[in-house]
Amino acid sequence: MTIVSDPPAARRVAGKPRVHVTRRLLPSVEARMAELFDVALNAEDRPLSRAELIDAMRTCDAIVPTVTDRIDAEMLEAAGDRLGLIANFGAGIEHIDLAAARARKVIVTNTPGVFTDDTADLAMMLILSVPRRLGEGSRLVRDGQWTGWAPTAMLGRCIGGKRLGIIGMGRIGQAVAFRARAFGMEVVYHNRHRLPASIESMFGARYEPDLEQLIASSDIITLHCPAGEDTHHLINAQRLSEMKPGAYLINTARGDLIDEEALIAALSNGHLAGAGLDVFAREPQIDPRLIALPNVITLPHLGSATIEGREHAGEKVIANIRFWSDGHRPPDQVLQGWA
Repeated sequence: MTIVSDPPAARRVAGKPRVHVTRRLLPSVEARMAELFDVALNAEDRPLSRAELIDAMRTCDAIVPTVTDRIDAEMLEAAGDRLGLIANFGAGIEHIDLAAARARKVIVTNTPGVFTDDTADLAMMLILSVPRRLGEGSRLVRDGQWTGWAPTAMLGRCIGGKRLGIIGMGRIGQAVAFRARAFGMEVVYHNRHRLPASIESMFGARYEPDLEQLIASSDIITLHCPAGEDTHHLINAQRLSEMKPGAYLINTARGDLIDEEALIAALSNGHLAGAGLDVFAREPQIDPRLIALPNVITLPHLGSATIEGREHAGEKVIANIRFWSDGHRPPDQVLQGWA
C-alpha cells in the first residue's frame, strides 16, 4: 500500500448517509445497512445499466458496487458532486477509474483479505481436480456412460512432486503456496517483487525472476495477479506454446489474463492436458467451445462464494461507510493514485 502525504478528507454526513447498493447482499448485511443508512437495495439482483449506475451515483452519498459494475471517468463526471465514497464490495478495484475518482475527490474503499482463503481453497481444488480428471469423471457418471472400474480407465496425474508455478504472489498466491506445500508440490513463483527470504522459507517457495522460465518449467500454472494493461492476455499463444506438453493451467483471478482463443487451441490440439477456469473474458458469457472441451473444468466465478466471506465483506463495507460518514478516514481506503 502506498503511503500518501495528502490523503483526501473524509466527509461528515448530516443524518443518515444515502447509500446505493448495486447488487443483492446477504440478508444480515442488508438488514444492518437498513438500520444504519438511508439505503437503496437492488431487490432484482441484476447488473445495473450504465445509465442506472449514473443515476444512482447522482442521488447518493456512497455507492456500493461490485466487480460487475464498471465505473469510468465519464460516469463519475456525470454523477455530479454529491457522491463522496465508492465502497467497493470486493478486493479487486480494476473496474473503477481511480485517477478519475481522485480528480473528483471521491474516496474509494475495498475489502482486502476477506476472500483470500476462500479463493485459495478453490484454486487448490482445481489444482487437484483437473489433473485427476474429476470434471470428466463426473460427466461420465452423470450421463450414464460409466461402464465400471478398469485398470486403465480415466487415468489422471498425481500432483505430489509436481512443480506448481504461481504467477502473482500476493495474499492469495501465498495462501495457495501454503496449501500446495502440504500436498508435496514444488512451489516456484513469479512476482513483480521478490518476497523476503523468511516468507519464501515459510511457504517452501522459490523465486523465479524470469516469467518465461517459470512458464516453460512448470507442470501446473496458477494465476493470481490483478487485471490491467500490463497483464491483459498475460497468457497468450506464445506463452501457451512454451508451456510443457501435458501441463495444466488454472485461473481463479481475472478472465482477461488469458487469451481464450489461444487457450482453446492449446487444449484442443492436446498441447495442454487440461485447464480449470473460474473466471472468463466476457462473463457471464462463456465460449461454448470451452464448455464442450472434456479436459476443462468451468465454474461460475465461485472464488469468493462462501457465506462467511460474503458476510465479512459486507461488514467491511459497512465499517468503511460509517468511518467516512463520521468524518474519519475509512480503514480500507484504496490509496493507489493518491501519492
